Amino acid sequence: MKESSSQNANVVAERLRAWNSKAVAEVIQFRDETTIVIPREFLRASAEHCRQDAKLRYDLLSAATCVDRFPHEPRFELNYQLVSIPRRERVRLKVRVSGNDPVVDSLVPVWPGANWLEREIFDLFGIRFNGHPDLRRILLPDDWEGHPLRRDYPVEGYRDVPSTGELFRKSSTP
Repeated sequence: MKESSSQNANVVAERLRAWNSKAVAEVIQFRDETTIVIPREFLRASAEHCRQDAKLRYDLLSAATCVDRFPHEPRFELNYQLVSIPRRERVRLKVRVSGNDPVVDSLVPVWPGANWLEREIFDLFGIRFNGHPDLRRILLPDDWEGHPLRRDYPVEGYRDVPSTGELFRKSSTP
């Protein structure tokens, strides 16, 4: 598969801008990878357009990840890696999300494979996805407190660690 070129970035950005002039906040080209920054309120509609537009045809969501930029605002960045199998091209959609209101629209209606990816992001970062069919923890127990991949999460967690007493204390004799 070939990497996205600047020409590909222009095609995707132009098609999205032609569809809605407010759908593209920024286009970032770095090392032959294209990132298109989408405002939060246009995420699902932009994703649907990327999938359905005959000149784009991004038919695979290969990954969804999150970055916590704490203490900066907007705190979170959601990154969606899209692949057009027929065109053999890829692009990244990025959405910046405030730490005060970490909610975005779910992409499960667009790509059903987003289901578990969004559940993992919810579980580890606490981002909520509007319209997700089954938003619950996927890796941690249901009673787990907090979201461990947030940068302000305590290193030892919120739970009490039981005392090990003498168990791990070095003895003076071999």
